Amino acid sequence: MKKVLFILGTTCSGKSDFAVKLAKMYNGEIISADSVQVYKNFDIGSAKIIQQEMDGIVHYGIDIKEPNEEFTVYNFVEYTKEKIDEILSKNKLPIIVGGTGLYAKALIEGYNFGDTNKHSEFRKEIEKEIEEKGIDEVYSRLKDLSPKLAKDVDRKNPVRVTRAFEIAKFGGEKQSKIQSQYHFLVFALTMDRQLLYTKINKRVDSMLNNGLIDEVKRLYQKYGQDIQPMRAIGYKEVVSFLKGEISEHEMTELIKRHTRNYAKRQLTFLKGMKNVIYLDSNEKTKALNFAKGEIDKWLTQKKS
Repeated sequence: MKKVLFILGTTCSGKSDFAVKLAKMYNGEIISADSVQVYKNFDIGSAKIIQQEMDGIVHYGIDIKEPNEEFTVYNFVEYTKEKIDEILSKNKLPIIVGGTGLYAKALIEGYNFGDTNKHSEFRKEIEKEIEEKGIDEVYSRLKDLSPKLAKDVDRKNPVRVTRAFEIAKFGGEKQSKIQSQYHFLVFALTMDRQLLYTKINKRVDSMLNNGLIDEVKRLYQKYGQDIQPMRAIGYKEVVSFLKGEISEHEMTELIKRHTRNYAKRQLTFLKGMKNVIYLDSNEKTKALNFAKGEIDKWLTQKKS
């Protein structure tokens, strides 16, 4: 049985640093489960880990796609399975780290979230409907068509809702569980909500001070606003500012609010997953010691 460690959690919960510490303890290598960090040049707004922070630990799943390429949940699962085997072949521990809950759920629960072929015209229809009627209206229709897909998708993410609608329409749910070849241990980092919100607000300020607007401007001028990663929080708001639709102050407050709301949805999604061990990232040493004890037991177990 292939053993794979997961470090999940909300944005700003300290996942990357925690995972690097565990990787050094257990001879591990890290696979990113972040839907924006896969894209080259989307650095500041995605809080992409830098070489110094990696502390010598090999990371996969970062900067592997051009900004105008598509990367779906299905792509993540196939890529990650390949990298898990590669890491295990070196007698190292695969550690998957990230906040994109649907990526984690797809792999952990053995779901196929849609290798359905793309239907460009249908996508355009749904995207137009979202623009004209709002995402809540389209999500409601998705819920009627496929309650399971609706439950597992980020209902505020137009890209995810559109893709889920496409799968439900043309590919069925494609959600039958398959016999897992993996033995997972899943941790999720949490912290006091007000402290988390304070960290989020400070991170947004830091991103802006470190050149987020210039980063988005370069990407917007080269690729436009319709590429997948440009719809991410931190990018779409800056685009609105660059187009003169909102002020810089409004942009800043929107990024902070949208990020806080995203953190709420991440936590809700995590609570809907099974067999997750929660760790308080406010107590870093305690959390690390507890995780170490659980990992030591898990590494000696055989999955029943």
